[in-house]
Amino acid sequence: MPATLRPATLADAPAITDLLNAVDLIEIGRAETDLHTVEADLKHPESDLERDSWLAFEDERLVAYGLLWDESGGERVDIDHYVLPEHQQAGFDVLAAMEARALDKARDNGARRAVVHLHLNVRPTTDQERLRDRGWQAVRRYHVLHRPLDTAADQPPALPEGVRIRPCATEADRELVHRLYQESFAEHFDFQPRAYASWLSDVGADTVDWSLVWIATTDELGDAGFLLARNDREAMGWIRSVGVLADARGKGLGGLLLRHAFAAFAALGRDTVGLGVDTSNATGAPELYRRHGMTVHYAVDTWEAELS
Repeated sequence: MPATLRPATLADAPAITDLLNAVDLIEIGRAETDLHTVEADLKHPESDLERDSWLAFEDERLVAYGLLWDESGGERVDIDHYVLPEHQQAGFDVLAAMEARALDKARDNGARRAVVHLHLNVRPTTDQERLRDRGWQAVRRYHVLHRPLDTAADQPPALPEGVRIRPCATEADRELVHRLYQESFAEHFDFQPRAYASWLSDVGADTVDWSLVWIATTDELGDAGFLLARNDREAMGWIRSVGVLADARGKGLGGLLLRHAFAAFAALGRDTVGLGVDTSNATGAPELYRRHGMTVHYAVDTWEAELS
């Protein structure tokens, strides 16, 4: 019997969380999806749940889920897609609906085609051969890294003369972090420029603990780097992003920000910290993280399809 498809609502967040954690257990060996993360995704400002989300049920059991959003206003469209391994047809029914919607969105934006991106574990529950048969290909790899923390060893770093690290304490500081984010990530793969209000929504500003966001300043360069961390993941403390302006790279600011965050998380009682990194990052970030004791937890590929 074909799967039953319908749009998601915010009330479906607990069931979606359970589905994603079932996928987590298969792909990485432990459940790491939090309810608040799913709720934030469902509230994405560039998603209309009635038209941009899909739930697939078989025998009243949720077996697949998809969410689509459009941040580019052009041809680029992003999707999330999850399916239990024994329910591939339901998953690909969802994917087909998402592809059609992505092409409609891109055309509404005035583009002739849609370039769709999807992130999947390197050993996903989705059938990769079937995905390739539909014209998808893996174009980029990311690593989720983690590192154990120790309250005795992870102390705030001594700062060189002329270097300061301060918390993001005011609205002006938040606007500054947004600017530093946009400038330091501008040349990164998959980067989409975001206005301040949209960026606040992206980072979940209403739930961010801004005392875990820091700005690095030097006498020579002024405000030159930032680190945005979160302590609301059950599995581990999380560093969402670290950015240093191009002119300030190679001066140790990234490492100082990392060690500052490690110390803060250790003081909060966390035993592990994690972050994600593009393995092809040209700024030296993967090596920086390796030098600071971070190792691979699991790997994720960006898949791309060009639809016309």
